[in-house]
Amino acid sequence: MKRFKIKLITITMLALTLLIGSCTKDILVENPRSVYTPEFFKTELGVQGGLTALYSNLRYIYGQAYYYNSLETGTDEYTWGQSADGNFRDMDMSGVGSIISTSFPTSIPWNSSFPFINTASGIIENAAEVGLSDALISEAKFFRGFYYFLLVQTYGGVPLDLGAGELKFNTSTSRTSVRNTVPEVYTKAIFPDLLAAVNDLPDNPRLTGTLTKSAARLYLSKAYLTYAWWLQNPNNIPTYPETPRTDPDGHDAAWYFQQAYDVAAAGIDNPGPFGLESTFYNAHVGSNDRNKEMVLFADHTEFSEKYNGASLTFSGAGGADNAAVWMVTWNYTEIRSSGASTVQREASQDLGRPWTRMAPTINVFEETFADKELDSRYDGTFVTVYRGNWDKANNSTPTYNNANGLPVAPGDAILTFLDVENPAVVYPSGSGPSNVGGGTLPGRADWVINPSGISRVVYPGFWKLGTYRTDNAGGLGQPNAATTRPYNIGKFSEFYFIAAEAAVKGATPQGGKSARELINVIRARAGKWSFDRGANTVRIEDNSALLTAATPAVIDIDYILAERSREYFGEGYRWLDLVRTQKWGEYAASYKIAGTTKGDHNAVTVNRTILPYHYLRPIPQGQIDSMEGTAAEKEEYQNPGYRP
Repeated sequence: MKRFKIKLITITMLALTLLIGSCTKDILVENPRSVYTPEFFKTELGVQGGLTALYSNLRYIYGQAYYYNSLETGTDEYTWGQSADGNFRDMDMSGVGSIISTSFPTSIPWNSSFPFINTASGIIENAAEVGLSDALISEAKFFRGFYYFLLVQTYGGVPLDLGAGELKFNTSTSRTSVRNTVPEVYTKAIFPDLLAAVNDLPDNPRLTGTLTKSAARLYLSKAYLTYAWWLQNPNNIPTYPETPRTDPDGHDAAWYFQQAYDVAAAGIDNPGPFGLESTFYNAHVGSNDRNKEMVLFADHTEFSEKYNGASLTFSGAGGADNAAVWMVTWNYTEIRSSGASTVQREASQDLGRPWTRMAPTINVFEETFADKELDSRYDGTFVTVYRGNWDKANNSTPTYNNANGLPVAPGDAILTFLDVENPAVVYPSGSGPSNVGGGTLPGRADWVINPSGISRVVYPGFWKLGTYRTDNAGGLGQPNAATTRPYNIGKFSEFYFIAAEAAVKGATPQGGKSARELINVIRARAGKWSFDRGANTVRIEDNSALLTAATPAVIDIDYILAERSREYFGEGYRWLDLVRTQKWGEYAASYKIAGTTKGDHNAVTVNRTILPYHYLRPIPQGQIDSMEGTAAEKEEYQNPGYRP
């Protein structure tokens, strides 16, 4: 087998795990270190520093704006927005750009994962020498399995040998690389590492946000599920490197679907400190971050730039900045009332910093979230009402005239995206007096926009990931800083979806855990309201019985995917979900949206071209350029469809 040369990336990492004093919660404390050497890993300080680096690296992937874009734009959830540059248009698959080997968003998992896979291997190899416990070693094993799982879902087969042998810690620059096959990556790396993590991780985290058995079970069950789909390959999607769809251990897809079910069911039955929050709202409101539903997250804080990993006052959406939600936030500050800007940029969960790079499709509001009254997830996902906050900008004007010449005060609705289509809405010609094309309804003081009038420039915001700060001091705060909230990566609720999907694919359910029963646990929670964000008032209401009764008697994969979108909309799950189930080409083939001009409410249908080879992302061109070999050899390393 021909070997090529590849250069492993050396980057600045954050090291040193310490314990904060008793006045605060136990957290990972990070100090900068430029590089890890073999000698450093032979010390307890070095091994624990490497562990902390594995956690801190999560920030460079999750919440990273361009990687987030690659998981949402081009699906049935999001398309490109008015201010989108090529990074966002490329991902849409609609002819305004194209994904190629030099595309930045698709390169992020490759460039961010391999250095930390190597770090994990260094910890694993040297841990015994410094007396590290099995529990701490299993944290490194989890991350190595976790990153390989991310890579294999994204690119297909990837190298297990980084220069010193398969799954060995590499201590020198190496340009040699051979891509292992998908089955090899799963059976040699992902499954063994995650199984070890399930066995050795504790039920309760040793520090806030560190790994547990629940996290290991979540990703092991998801890996089993994804591999089972890969083995089954219902739509004949190609893989690379080319290899038969057979398992080295002799198991078939049905066996892996059963494993996925069993491990997910064990996660539900042995929750440790985790579980479902009482309402969907409580699971996402910023004041309840790091709640019991958050099994794995990339952490941030508003109390220290050092430990936040990003500026607390201004950000450029790079590095470790948690800026994903900016991309899906439109420029609401352009709304006008009597010519005045009545909705100011504010560091609040409803508002934040607008970049208008991505826009939700109209289909989302007409189809995915068709039920907006009983099901709380629409209200707990989107910002549909923009309220006046000019008083927080030291403007003491008591009222402004808004729609129909009616007065509005601070806290009143200035613009509302209607839940259902209302043919009585009258739109202006162009942007109109609202400056954003807002329409009017008789007797209402707020500008209004129908679901069919959503465009690439004016659309509902995304509340779930919105900014949350406690230091605004009654003003607008720091809306230009990256979000200081933790970015949720793995959620306890997904155990129910994984088990339900495996059951749909033929796994034998355990008592009380059929696909319908599992999905109804999620739907029952969705029917429980604690707060109505659209009305901005407490709402204690339980529609669980109505929602669960409406669940189909027989659940299929399409229903699972619809429920997953309602539950996880905009959280970075969708592309991976559609690729796993081989439904991307079907679900995202077309969408509806209006144009890029304020006041354009004329929706059009846009078609996408999603070919089988697109189900794998291209190997980054920088990777291939760094390899030694002939042009033909380098071309062979690249996934088909992206070759010169």
